[in-house]
Amino acid sequence: MSISESSAYTNIQTFHKTHRADWDALEQTLKAFRGVKSCTAAQLDDLHTLYLKVSQHVSICQTYFPQSQLTAYLNDLAARAHNTLYKGKVSSSSQIRQFFAHTFVELFWERRLFIGLAALLFLFGGLIGFLSVYTQPESLQSILPGTLPSDPEALREGGFVPAASMSSDIMTNNIRVAILAFAGGATLGLYTIYLLIMNGITLGALACYFWQIGASYEFWAYIMPHGVIELTAIFIAGGAGLLMGYKVLVPRTAPRSHQFITQAAQSCLLLLGTIPLFIIAGLIEGFITPAPIPLEAKYLVAILTVVALILYVTLGRKKPINR
Repeated sequence: MSISESSAYTNIQTFHKTHRADWDALEQTLKAFRGVKSCTAAQLDDLHTLYLKVSQHVSICQTYFPQSQLTAYLNDLAARAHNTLYKGKVSSSSQIRQFFAHTFVELFWERRLFIGLAALLFLFGGLIGFLSVYTQPESLQSILPGTLPSDPEALREGGFVPAASMSSDIMTNNIRVAILAFAGGATLGLYTIYLLIMNGITLGALACYFWQIGASYEFWAYIMPHGVIELTAIFIAGGAGLLMGYKVLVPRTAPRSHQFITQAAQSCLLLLGTIPLFIIAGLIEGFITPAPIPLEAKYLVAILTVVALILYVTLGRKKPINR
């Protein structure tokens, strides 16, 4: 036996010893699902977690031990787990409930550093936009071309309709921004960074403009009720794109192509999870933002959305998925 062959044998033996417990656990879980027509969220959570682990093990084996019996076994094990999850042995309603109740939240916490980085990039752009208009008011026309209202009294008497209109134009565009921010991971995250900063600049410029004309209170009352949720969704999508770019730049032990494909699959789940956030934000924007109610009520809605988001990502967190 050559030195390289001996090293490979040692590596696969170590790999087998390290992860055998996960494979046995998945085998036992699959046996428990045989003939079962329904399952609890906890059972589905365990199956999904083990399936993700074994799927990664399959990718590693295909890369480093492509001809081994272990690779064939793990392929079969992952296929059986996939069939159980996605081909009718578990109800679709359970899958959907499990995904939004726990899986999406777990993915959020795993990628929280990159989601936080996306938020910081947006805030950095917001600071640039604010300072640009503060130091050079005429720069607003280059950032946001068009005629803007300049009479705060007219804004207040008219129910701040111009601001609400601009809010709608800007924020309804955020779904497209979220998708592009996610897809920007294919450019090593560079396009994602550009989108986050540029959208931050736009909001920062508007914030400075309304501050200068003494209408900040009204402006934020029309932005925050739906903006809190929409921006959270954008940061999640942006964080997913940044992580994809990072994994390609810093692949560590796995090939870059493998890292990109793996992270893209997981990031797609994050993007999918933002859909309800945009729907909720759209309902708020359509019925509460333009409603003739006190501005304080709009701020109350914004506060409630913050509390709801915090509770969601806190209560939905059960245990991290080790990948």
